[in-house]
Amino acid sequence: MSYEKVDVPEEGEPITVADDGDELDVPENPIIPIIYGDGIGQDVGPAAQTVLDAAAEATGRDISWMRLYAGESAREKYDENLPDDTVDAIREFRVAIKGPLTTPVGAGFRSLNVALRKKLDLYANMRPTFHLDGVPSPMKNPEAMDMVNFRENTEDVYAGIEWEAGSDEVQEVKEFVEEQMGFDSTIHDGPVGIGVKPITEFGTKRLVRKAIDYALENDRDSVTLVHKGNIMKFTEGAFRDWGYEVAEEEYGDEVITEDTLWEENDGDAPEDVVVVNDRIADNMLQQIMTRTEQYDVLAMPNLNGDYLSDAAGAQIGGLGIAPGANIGDGRMLAEPVHGSAPKYAGQDKVNPSALILSGRIMLEYLGWTDAADLLRDAIEETISAGEVTYDIERQIDGGEKLATSEFAERVAERIRDKA
Repeated sequence: MSYEKVDVPEEGEPITVADDGDELDVPENPIIPIIYGDGIGQDVGPAAQTVLDAAAEATGRDISWMRLYAGESAREKYDENLPDDTVDAIREFRVAIKGPLTTPVGAGFRSLNVALRKKLDLYANMRPTFHLDGVPSPMKNPEAMDMVNFRENTEDVYAGIEWEAGSDEVQEVKEFVEEQMGFDSTIHDGPVGIGVKPITEFGTKRLVRKAIDYALENDRDSVTLVHKGNIMKFTEGAFRDWGYEVAEEEYGDEVITEDTLWEENDGDAPEDVVVVNDRIADNMLQQIMTRTEQYDVLAMPNLNGDYLSDAAGAQIGGLGIAPGANIGDGRMLAEPVHGSAPKYAGQDKVNPSALILSGRIMLEYLGWTDAADLLRDAIEETISAGEVTYDIERQIDGGEKLATSEFAERVAERIRDKA
C-alpha cells in the first residue's frame, strides 16, 4: 500500500496474520507504526522507543519504526486530525503504539482515541494493573494488586448515540419514549439530553472470549464479569448472561462458574481451571480495595471498565505508570491510560513509564515475552533504585530526579546489562 505523506521503512518486514485472522506471524525485524501523540507525547514517545529498541536488541531482534500522525501533528502535516494514512498503516502493519491524543473542540470526532478504536475494530481495551517496587501508593499493601481489565471498546454509552437538549431530535425521542413506549413518568419536564446505551450479544461475547482466553493462556485463576445488571437488566444484565453463556457453551472443562464451584466442589477450584463469576459494579469498586487479592481478570462494559481501571490504577501509584492496549482480531494498538498534559509538553520532565509499559504489552502480543520480561525488570529496578522522574522523586526520600529522556536511558542501560 502507498501512503500520501508517510514513508514505509526500507528495513524491516510487515507482520502478517494466519488464515484464522488472529494468529500473528511476526518477523525478527517487524515494521511497527508509532504515533507520539499530543502534549507530552513528544517527550514520552521517543523515550518509549529508546527502551523498546533496547529490549528488542537485547533479545536478538530489531524494530523498524514507522512514524504516523494524529491530533496536533496530523493537523500540521495533513490539515486534519486523523488522516487515512494513519488508519490505513495501522490496519496494514497490524501492531502499533501511540502516545496520548487530545481531541480539539469542533474536530468532528468525540474522541480521536475512540475513533481509532472503532475504525480499526479494536474492541477490547486491555489494562493490566500491577505494582512496581519503589512506586509510592496510597494503599498499605499495593503489591496485592495484580489485575487485568478487559473493557469493551465499541458499545455502551461510548457508542456516542445521544441527542442534545433543545434539539428537534431530542424532542422526537422524548415523545417516542413517553408516548410509544409508555414511559410517561420517566423523563422530567424541561430541557433534557438523551442517550442510548447499546450492549449487544456479539460485542459482549467477543470481549468475554478475549478475557477468558487471556486467563487460560496466562495461568490466571478467575474472570469476573462486572456489571450493573441489578438495575439495567436488559443491557448490563444481558452482558452478564451472555458472558456466562460464552463460558459454559464454548470452554467446556477449562472453566467453571462460581455457582458450580460451590455446588459441586465446596469452593475448591480444580487446577488449571478458570473460575467465572460476576459482581455488581459499585460493589466491585470497593472490593478491589478491600479484597484485592481475590480478583484476577475483569471483563466489563465500556463505562464500568473506564471507572474500574482508573480506580485500580490509583492503587498502584496513579495513571502515570498505568499501561494499556486496544486489541482486535489479529491487530493491536498499545497506548497509555493517561492524557496529554499539555502544560508539561516539551519540558523533558514527565514520567514515560505508562507508555513504556504499554510497549511491554505490545512485546507480549508479538510473542516476545523474553524482551517484555527484561523491560519490566529493568523499569522496576530503576525505580527501586530511586532513579525517577519528578512525580515520584517528590514523594520519596533520597531519590535522584531525572528527565524523561534520562530515565528512559537508565532503563535501557539496565536492559543492555542483562543481555
